[in-house]
Amino acid sequence: MSTSQIAFLKGHGTENDFVIVPDPDNALDLPATLVARLCDRRAGVGGDGLLHVVRSAAHPEARTMAGEAEWFMDYRNADGSIAEMCGNGVRVFARYLQRAGHAEEGDLAVATRGGVKRVHLAKNGDITVSMGRAILPEDGVTVDLGGRSWPARNVNMGNPHAVAFVDDLAHAGDLLSVPPYSPASVYPDGVNIEFVVDRGPRHVAMRVHERGSGETRSCGTGACAVAVATARRDGTDPAQTGTPVTYTVDLPGGTLVITEQPDGEIEMTGAAVIVAEGVIDPDWSAPRP
Repeated sequence: MSTSQIAFLKGHGTENDFVIVPDPDNALDLPATLVARLCDRRAGVGGDGLLHVVRSAAHPEARTMAGEAEWFMDYRNADGSIAEMCGNGVRVFARYLQRAGHAEEGDLAVATRGGVKRVHLAKNGDITVSMGRAILPEDGVTVDLGGRSWPARNVNMGNPHAVAFVDDLAHAGDLLSVPPYSPASVYPDGVNIEFVVDRGPRHVAMRVHERGSGETRSCGTGACAVAVATARRDGTDPAQTGTPVTYTVDLPGGTLVITEQPDGEIEMTGAAVIVAEGVIDPDWSAPRP
């Protein structure tokens, strides 16, 4: 299949938006340069990332998961780099599978580089994703921005996060570039950085700089990392209490509800929408001279 035949859809989860490229047999060549062009908001389709939809059995990175999950979410950041996971992306990926007739209301398994994720498509349109368990490494970083400094909690949700609690979300600046943090050795492959403020009991708001994408309107794994970091800050650990804990997380693009179970499993619930579909113009997708 040549790049002149690329079909695509556009979708978002709490305004974290994605270019969706269905490619069941993994026949497309999607180099980083092409992904970045597709995600370009002025010269391409535009998106915070790209969801490459492939059958697990057809992708070398997912074949071992094919027995658990038919479909693999080959996720790419907006700059074309490969990422382990994207929580909002999984919800949009599941919505696409439902639209395409590959999934129905109820339970679904999706393979990702962060492992197999369990998804539930509810009748009311919400999609819940079991995001796995958070890992809480002891080594954290300090984020320095605009003359201010904050300690940031290290949370790994299959991808790395640094969660900083601030007094005002405006203190995060424009988030166009990576907020400076140290020591850099804690995150050798880069990190997603969340800035968090309290809104009420078990209710927070956040902004995020996503590795490889800049500030995004929403970040699912980031919201999970924030909920876990906030719970620990509040002295709550479901593994110790035996009771689930739920946080409402407001993001610029909407609201996600995050629940951590006593066994450590984290569930994220929110909406996912497909907004358009089409075909890339052959002249545009041809390699540049």
